[in-house]
Amino acid sequence: MLRDDLRTLWTEPRPPDAPARVWRDWALLAASLGGVVLEATLREHVMWRPVAVVLAVWLCVLPLWRRTRPLAVVALAFGSVILLQIASLIAAPREHVGLNIGAVVVVLVYALPRWGAGREIVLGGAVILAAFALSVVTEETPAADQVGGFVFLLLPGLMGATVRFRVTARERQLEQVRSREREQLARELHDTVAHHVSAIVIRAQAGRVLAGTDPSAAVEALEGIEEEGARTLEEMRAMVAALRDRGAGAELAPPAGVADLERLVRTPGGRLRVDLGLDGEMDTLPPAVDAAVYRIVQESVTNAMRHAVNATEVVVRVTAERHTVRVSVRDNGQRTGRGRAGYGLAGLRERADLLGGTLQAGPGTDQGWHVEAELPRGRTESGAHPRPRR
Repeated sequence: MLRDDLRTLWTEPRPPDAPARVWRDWALLAASLGGVVLEATLREHVMWRPVAVVLAVWLCVLPLWRRTRPLAVVALAFGSVILLQIASLIAAPREHVGLNIGAVVVVLVYALPRWGAGREIVLGGAVILAAFALSVVTEETPAADQVGGFVFLLLPGLMGATVRFRVTARERQLEQVRSREREQLARELHDTVAHHVSAIVIRAQAGRVLAGTDPSAAVEALEGIEEEGARTLEEMRAMVAALRDRGAGAELAPPAGVADLERLVRTPGGRLRVDLGLDGEMDTLPPAVDAAVYRIVQESVTNAMRHAVNATEVVVRVTAERHTVRVSVRDNGQRTGRGRAGYGLAGLRERADLLGGTLQAGPGTDQGWHVEAELPRGRTESGAHPRPRR
């Protein structure tokens, strides 16, 4: 078991999308270099002052690469410290060599488990421990101070590992949400394709029967087949990237749509009044868009029921335009400052992206929580027949 854990750690890749530099890096560099100047100027007794200043500046600059080159900067920083300790051991100065601002290396200790690959963490940790062990041997410090120094060096590494674990866990949960959303889209696509293909087969059979006696009817059947096929291809393109193999127990019932919103908002037991407004032609919406509108309203109203503070009303507006469908859900509760959307909204964003649309959610300018979505309506034709409603 331990061997498997070590092998897993060794093969762990780096976290993706590590930022090269942010404004905090430059602020840290400016503050640490300012500390070098102040300490080198104001501190009276500094052993090997030129060497100590050069080393301190070197340690202050290295954190600029701590996310993109975590092992390299750890090896360079603590390798320099090891070389200075060896030189101090040989020359035997009366005092400690180096500036206190060199403690900035704890930033590198944090960055190693946060941004490094598994083998980089292991190798970099060995370098850090070697530097600490050499300092214990070369410096005559009490055991309590040695323990305190080890804890001081260890805590940033534990913090970096904790942050990495939490971020990874959240990304894994988000990926599970996206996976479930894609599976649901696959089931909806199954229903959509089955509907259109059935119509195509029926028209093809009718055209074959009438081809010998009524050629015009056969041509009309071919036109209908072309129309159904084009509509099917359009709806497939919107979701094909999300397809996964359908399990044996997949649900094949038609998904809820705009026609089900009245029943959704009138469900008894809710503490808020829901004002639903539908505007525009909704009967010819593609099934994927129809289901997405229902899911957006359902999730948003549910969130308002659970989280809206002192809210009395939720206003839902669905507007079908020529090329787009707009969905707006707003409550009149107090602004709570929720800064991070939940996994339900993450799934809705994934669905909107797959359909070529957008979804925004956040606190309103004056009150409440607002969800705004815009989905492409898709291809419509004047001769298209409304899809049957349940």
